[in-house]
Amino acid sequence: MRVGLLGLGRIGAFHAATLAAHPLVDELIVADPVRSSPYGRPGDPFETDAVVIATPTSTHAELLLKAIGRGIPVFCEKPVAITLAETLKVLEAGRGKHVQIGFQRRFDPGYVAAAAALRAGELGELHRVHLITADPAPPPAEYIPLSGGIYRDCHIHDFDILRWVTGREVVSVYAAGANRGADFFRAAGDVDTSVALLTMDDGTLVTVQGSRYNGAGYDVRMELAGTKGTRAVGLGPRAPLTSTEGLQPDGEPWPDFVTRFETAYVNEIDAFLRSTSSLCTIEDALAALRVAEACERSRREGRPVEVER
Repeated sequence: MRVGLLGLGRIGAFHAATLAAHPLVDELIVADPVRSSPYGRPGDPFETDAVVIATPTSTHAELLLKAIGRGIPVFCEKPVAITLAETLKVLEAGRGKHVQIGFQRRFDPGYVAAAAALRAGELGELHRVHLITADPAPPPAEYIPLSGGIYRDCHIHDFDILRWVTGREVVSVYAAGANRGADFFRAAGDVDTSVALLTMDDGTLVTVQGSRYNGAGYDVRMELAGTKGTRAVGLGPRAPLTSTEGLQPDGEPWPDFVTRFETAYVNEIDAFLRSTSSLCTIEDALAALRVAEACERSRREGRPVEVER
């Protein structure tokens, strides 16, 4: 199989190494205007059997439409697009096509185990969920105006994994945020600290918390509490937590998302190459984006927002 890869930034470089080592990949064609890779040769990534898109968010929709138009199976990092309108355009073009969106937490062993436990009834009736995504340090200032904001850029992963693990939909949100760090967040209309209360379609309450300044390390966790038991994802030996009762990490805390989700990134690319159907669809990405849009509107307007609206 010949695979084309667009984008050789941090996650693109990781995908390049993964693709080059995959037993189904005979040749890797890479394209990036400023970077090169030892794992592939330059060329036209659309003259291949499959395409992986790891370029900046603003380019996703155009590149997805190009791959879809040529009938090439395509994997694209989240999100499909910054706006709902662009996402809907790609959705319409991609109906019935092999398009997989990169929400890698679905392929992380911890989240897979939590979903299995919930569906097997081990937690009983689910009553409460808590999600946290906290970066150890903020991204570059120039990235923030293009990111779509903390809910679209960061928490969209929480919204997707929430839907996937629980099998339920978010119906309403109430979000808030604060600026406690650099001025460039405020200048871009964004926040560096975030919270949200989500209500699911079965009444389950979900709390979401985020930060761009979690100095202890990269912290991503999910807690599911039911009438029979509780499961936590991400509470391992490298979780950047120290308790007053003496619990502390056994190893170095996770430094970033690529290191924390290395296995998941490998698993999702493997699933894309081996499957003829999409394991994370454009519809899934749209559903997560709707929640993110609702949270951003709620934060700006200071009121609850129904996702359907």
